[in-house]
Amino acid sequence: MQFGIFDQNDHGPYPLTEQYEKRLQLLELYDRSGFRTYHMSEHHSTPLNLTPSPSVFLAAAAQRTRRLRLGALVYVLPAHHPLRLAEEICMLDHLSRGRVEIGIGRGASPHELNYFGVDAEAAPAMYVEAYQVIMQALTQDEVNFSGKYYQFAKVPVDVRPAQLPHPPLWYAVPVPEGAAWPAQHAINIVCGGPLARVREITDRYRAEWAALGRAPEALPLLGINRFALAADSEQEAMALGRRAWPQFYRSFMKPWKLHGTQPRFVRLPEDFDTLVQNGGAIVGSPGRIADQIHRIMQEAGTNYLITQFSFGDLSHEEVQRSVEIFAREALPLARNYAP
Repeated sequence: MQFGIFDQNDHGPYPLTEQYEKRLQLLELYDRSGFRTYHMSEHHSTPLNLTPSPSVFLAAAAQRTRRLRLGALVYVLPAHHPLRLAEEICMLDHLSRGRVEIGIGRGASPHELNYFGVDAEAAPAMYVEAYQVIMQALTQDEVNFSGKYYQFAKVPVDVRPAQLPHPPLWYAVPVPEGAAWPAQHAINIVCGGPLARVREITDRYRAEWAALGRAPEALPLLGINRFALAADSEQEAMALGRRAWPQFYRSFMKPWKLHGTQPRFVRLPEDFDTLVQNGGAIVGSPGRIADQIHRIMQEAGTNYLITQFSFGDLSHEEVQRSVEIFAREALPLARNYAP
């Protein structure tokens, strides 16, 4: 078992300059505490994410950390020029001394793509082409590609990543049938949603992996994403969550409500208690965190837990205390876990 961080960097209680600095201070804490990777989202024109350029923020994070791995989860490929993004990834990999991980996806919000002049209906096909171009740019000396959306002929590649042949890849899987492709290509995955559905996804991944004759001990990371909030008492942790959640929920839903639509794969409850009851958050006091983690990981069949500590109007000090408790109670589990 390993532990990582997920961060939307949603609208919080501080002015933006201060929010960026406090987030970087939290990254230093994650680094000291022993978390594996800091994963951040990419969103545009929404208070759900005030760091819409992952590469810019990760460049700063690379200079404030030493061991923590760093990556977008995910880069929205249809919103990027694939050659430019490949160059940014290579730069980040060197600036971080080989600590970058690459999350790839087509984008969860059609509205954000439309703001960029990208037809959301075309996004799946654009994503496939962009992925192929990026992999060429990361692994070959020249890019040659002829597709519907991208065409390149004899483009020289002079910047290569520090991690060869390329940094580790990540893919978000919302449904079981989506596990086949990443399993075939040895790509790490992350899942959200109900535990039963996550178990279907991880079972499908393992079945695909075994069918290829690959060793179980070489299995990539199968991650599950959960909110996390720890405090000195369960009552305090729940009170903090009840206070912070409404602001996060408003940020999450703002673009969808603006357009009269609903998210396709992620449905969050309006109240924090329901989130906890549904298993969407790990909440409690010292002594109770470890049991919750063990149950979630066993039921989900995962070997990697990605926790989201910062959300809504939680203060820097409240998040810091939560992380410190979680690190003390949870990180030692990594030594004794068998999926």
